[in-house]
Amino acid sequence: MLHLVLADSELELVPREIASHRVIQWSARRRGRRPTEILLNSSLHYPAMRRLPDGDRRGRPDIVHRCLLLALDTPLNMEGLLRVYVHTRHNKLITLDPTTHLPRMFNRFAGLIEHLFLAGEAPPEKPLLRLENASLAELIGRIKPKKVIIFSERGQRKLCGELFDGISKEDEVCVVVGGFPRGEFLSNVAELSDELVSIDPESLRAPTVIARAIYVYEEALGIQELRLRR
Repeated sequence: MLHLVLADSELELVPREIASHRVIQWSARRRGRRPTEILLNSSLHYPAMRRLPDGDRRGRPDIVHRCLLLALDTPLNMEGLLRVYVHTRHNKLITLDPTTHLPRMFNRFAGLIEHLFLAGEAPPEKPLLRLENASLAELIGRIKPKKVIIFSERGQRKLCGELFDGISKEDEVCVVVGGFPRGEFLSNVAELSDELVSIDPESLRAPTVIARAIYVYEEALGIQELRLRR
C-alpha cells in the first residue's frame, strides 16, 4: 500500500486578520459567504495577503486540486492500493476516501473544500473527505510505514527506479510531497524521513513528483501488467 501525503499544503480559509480587506470583502459577497468562510486564494486575494506572514507562498488551493485529481485517477488508486492525505500549514489533515471523484472545475472544488473546513466532512450527502487536527508526525505515526520517503530539493539525488527497491505490496510505504509553491517544509521532515530524496537537478512541481512516484511504484509492483492480463 502506498500512502501519499501532500504536506504543509497552502490550503486554508481566509484568516481573520485580513478578513476586512476590500478584496476579501468583495470576494466573499460574490460567493455569498462570510469573509472567513472562503478559501484563501492568491490569484484573487494577493493585495490582502501582503499583510500575512509567508504571504508570498500561501493561498494555493490550485496545487492541492491538481495533485488530488492526478493521484485519484491513477491505476494504483483504482486497484485500492493508494491512500491520499492533505496536511496543511495549520496542521489540519484531510483524509480522502479512495472512491472520491473530485470536481474537475476549480470553483466547484473550492466550494467543496470550504464546506469541508466548516462542517468537518464533505460532501454532505455522502462524506468522502474528512477533516481533523493532526500534525504530519501524528499522521505518519498512525500509518506506521515500513519506509518514509520525503521529496525535497535538498535531498540526496536518487534515480526514480530505485525508490521502492525491496518493497512488496504488503508493505506500508509513505511518500511525502510538499503542497506549497516555493520554499521549505514547515514541518520537521528530517526527523520523520527514512530518506530525503531529490529525483531531478531542477525544482519539479508537486504534480510532476507525484506522477513519477506513483508510476514507479506501479512498475515496482507490476500493476500495469496485472491489469492488462485481466
